[in-house]
Amino acid sequence: MTVSYFPGCTLKNKAVDLDKYARQTAEKLGVTFEELDEWQCCGGVFTESTDEIATKLSSVRALKKAEDLGNILVTVCSACHNVIKQTNYQMSDEDFASKVNNYLGSEEAYDGQAVEKHYLELLRDDIGFDSVKKQVVNPLKGKKIACYYGCLLLRPSKVMKTDDPENPSIMEDLVKSLGAEPVYYAARNECCGGYVVADSPEFSKRRAKDICDGAEKAGADMIVTACPLCMYNLKKSGSDIPVVYFTEVMAEAFGIKEGENNG
Repeated sequence: MTVSYFPGCTLKNKAVDLDKYARQTAEKLGVTFEELDEWQCCGGVFTESTDEIATKLSSVRALKKAEDLGNILVTVCSACHNVIKQTNYQMSDEDFASKVNNYLGSEEAYDGQAVEKHYLELLRDDIGFDSVKKQVVNPLKGKKIACYYGCLLLRPSKVMKTDDPENPSIMEDLVKSLGAEPVYYAARNECCGGYVVADSPEFSKRRAKDICDGAEKAGADMIVTACPLCMYNLKKSGSDIPVVYFTEVMAEAFGIKEGENNG
């Protein structure tokens, strides 16, 4: 199975482990991530204004390329996933679509029919966690892992449709398939304060520390996330609990990466 892949900017510098181990674990599962040619930044933040199209054009072009190739478009970064998914959804608005396609021209016109999925969705819906379990050569038995979703993977729920925004399970189900024990705690789907870190760094730090402390008090050995921004905030919170990407624990269980996730 080959899918089109949009890595995004952060996965090329600060979040290389999220990218590298996504590709390698996918290969173990029989999926090739074919990186899109000449992709550009997704825009970083999805703006709600319907008359603002400039920051959304790179996402539209990525969706168009995947559609032309006949592939699903896969993302791994929660922020890229959120921006591209919301942009694709907004293409259902006739006025917005008209503005986009008037700008792009007839040769690049996009009809909004591409399918975009986060790697976690691909694992659940197309590959299946039973198939993931079959690739485990180093079961993470005895590890207690707290999954941290944050905002961007789940909301707005009517658009993202990744999971139940109030009681998600997709990452916990992955953790179970790797042989580890998922730890449930109250703040796993709450905001880390990422988008106010520049304006209110102390508030953001408190939010992130509350999340880490909540996971630790619930008995977790580590936290896993899919969001580079969340990763940054959680690691800067002052808490001692290790925070890693979900692809890293997958790679460890698959025997690709040595057991470096013990903190």
